[in-house]
Amino acid sequence: MNRYDQILQHVFLKRYQTGASEVRFSRQDLEDAPDELGIRPVKNLGDLVYSFRFRSSFPDAISSRVPPGREWIIRLDGASHYKFVAIVPIDLTPQTNLLQIKIPDATPGIVAKYALGDEQALLAKVRYNRLVDIFTGVACYSLQNHLRTTATHIGQVEIDELYVGVDRRGVQYVFPVQAKGGRDKLSIVQIEQDVAVCKEKYPDLICRPIAAQFISERLIALLEITANGLAIAEQRHYHLVAPEQVSSSDIMAYQALMRTND
Repeated sequence: MNRYDQILQHVFLKRYQTGASEVRFSRQDLEDAPDELGIRPVKNLGDLVYSFRFRSSFPDAISSRVPPGREWIIRLDGASHYKFVAIVPIDLTPQTNLLQIKIPDATPGIVAKYALGDEQALLAKVRYNRLVDIFTGVACYSLQNHLRTTATHIGQVEIDELYVGVDRRGVQYVFPVQAKGGRDKLSIVQIEQDVAVCKEKYPDLICRPIAAQFISERLIALLEITANGLAIAEQRHYHLVAPEQVSSSDIMAYQALMRTND
């Protein structure tokens, strides 16, 4: 068991009460844990929390104490405070058997060459290929990326990218986009935070949270999550290809699919 596991497990067991569905703790608890355990402290406690929120599995001593039919997540609970919450699980892992829709890749070559990191590359490809527009059927515009702000009862939140849009009836929307690549997993925690920010900052707009995940370098999964975070409303996989790789048969197949769905 590594130090991250030891510290989080110690803090959880210290605060946990039998049958609890919420377990609150603070940054101070994380700072005190190494001394109490007799191990070296962790320099970056923010990374410890981030790791368990978006990347790593909980130690068995934590996961075995979740109420039946639930799973633990860690939510922000104000400045320097957190809480384990037992929620009904939702699997945001992209499906493996969906149709790959070919899209002529409009990413500028110089952007593709110099994009830094998986998440940045993913956001750039989604933006330049208008994938949010295509996916939602709404004219969308990137308002801001890596928006750092706060939400009541949560604290500081960072939204990977925020789009606003308008449909053919004049209805306006806000689309918070969560992007993940590499080892990071799509997280309902971040989606909940994004929705809280949008409802607070843009109360007149319909919030439709979107999750984006690299399946491979040119294959991108987009998922729309219900605003209450309980279900996947829609999922599509887009394969970015050279324009000449979209054949007549591909176009005819998409048209046939459209007529079937209508």
